[in-house]
Amino acid sequence: MTMFNRRGLIKSVGAAALAAPFINRAALGDTPLKAGFVFLGPVGDYGWTWAHEKGRKEMVAALGGKVSADYVENVNEDQSAIPVIRDLAKSGHKLIFTTSFGYMDQTLAVAKEFPDVKFEHCTGFKRADNVSTYNNRFHEARAVMGKISGMMSKTGTIGYLGSFKVPEVVMGVNSYALAAQSANPNIKVKLVMIDSWFDPAKESAAAETLANLGCDFITTHTDSPAALQVCEKKKIFGFGQGADMSRFAPHACLTSILDIWGPYYTARAQAMLDGSWKSEDSWRGVKDGSVKIAPFSKSVPAEVQAEGDKIMKGWADGSYNVFTGPMVDQSGKERLAKGVRMEDKDLAVIDWYVKGVEG
Repeated sequence: MTMFNRRGLIKSVGAAALAAPFINRAALGDTPLKAGFVFLGPVGDYGWTWAHEKGRKEMVAALGGKVSADYVENVNEDQSAIPVIRDLAKSGHKLIFTTSFGYMDQTLAVAKEFPDVKFEHCTGFKRADNVSTYNNRFHEARAVMGKISGMMSKTGTIGYLGSFKVPEVVMGVNSYALAAQSANPNIKVKLVMIDSWFDPAKESAAAETLANLGCDFITTHTDSPAALQVCEKKKIFGFGQGADMSRFAPHACLTSILDIWGPYYTARAQAMLDGSWKSEDSWRGVKDGSVKIAPFSKSVPAEVQAEGDKIMKGWADGSYNVFTGPMVDQSGKERLAKGVRMEDKDLAVIDWYVKGVEG
């Protein structure tokens, strides 16, 4: 089993924090466009940032010598992000991607200073003439994981490891719970939030807590494989986030959400090249090929795999939507009438949990 070396990552992150952020150069040359990326964690997190880095590389490969793409990693989601974003703009980067929710206001602040630079903010909701927003419908794949958990759980108690109470995470929790309850109406979802996207130590501790609460399945909405390694040790099952994490927990990891960013990055860079870029909001999912799942583990029975495939097909052709009423929140209040599907505008700001979520 390949082990996730937390000590090595902490050393890497610590070294980056002690020095001024540095820009890693890639695909340099005489090109009409310089793109810049701001990353929350290290490109070797094997999750969220790793997936964005893969997308950056795919963009460069697809557009050849037309684009160069630089990145800054380990950038905090606070005011210290502003000089990092500003430095990219000042150094000639005309298209800048800020790849985490916590960069929203900082991106807008720098965008006001550089009206001729185009900015793309991932998972945010605030836009400007030169600021677009983009995201993927991760909750769609989360429903597959919920269905698997609901069908396979022996304890009737499953866990969700979250980062922050933002709409993206709340959607994930609810999607997971609703899909699990469609297989087992009595199932309970224990929720633990760690107030961080990437903190292997906290992720491990939270997974330990969920296991001690009786969860025999844990899905993660954080960026490292650390929680899955706890699942491996505890001999329970889990799911990866952002990229295929099965190599870190070959017995525990049943599948992972795959974030596919390359096509979007390529399209937006091409729009810059041909002069068609405009501020817009993009929210892609299974139907667009932006959200996929890794191959199922052999531990997932064939009939359970079939149900997962059915959900993915349903998202793609529009016949399935986990956010279909009746839907009741934790207090027992009806939030959605029977047969009614929740609209995107309501999903985008959701801040409540469905019945059965505890924590």
